[in-house]
Amino acid sequence: MTVQAILDKLPFTAPFLFVDGLDHIDSDKVKGHFTFREDLDFYKGHFKGYPVTPGVILTEVTAQIGLVCLGIYLMGEEELGDNMSFGLTSTEIEFMRPVFPGEKVTVEADKVYFRFGKLKCRVTMKNETQEDICSGVIAGMIITKPHE
Repeated sequence: MTVQAILDKLPFTAPFLFVDGLDHIDSDKVKGHFTFREDLDFYKGHFKGYPVTPGVILTEVTAQIGLVCLGIYLMGEEELGDNMSFGLTSTEIEFMRPVFPGEKVTVEADKVYFRFGKLKCRVTMKNETQEDICSGVIAGMIITKPHE
């Protein structure tokens, strides 16, 4: 499966798409990136006069790259089709530094296991100077919806 095919299958659109591209993907790991544009809506209120990316959004970036993109790759086109859904089942993320408007982040995820539609990964997010922003373990379910 090509990187473009994976990106085309993502079940997100703006303003909730947090994957700009994938730099590497195989059956054990994925590496991708996203740049936080200064005009993203959540910066207007988080925090007054000092915009910082919310931790829940950082977690979402790790999930979209580390679980959804890798899950699409692992499922493959034949098995996945167009009737898919994803659900985050657990997170254990530790945050080390903030992300500000305009920053580019890179997420690397290593598969812990993938079985029965459940994917668990160790994830790390770094900034452009390769400092750790957050890291931990996330898991989610890949669900193929029945055809209507």
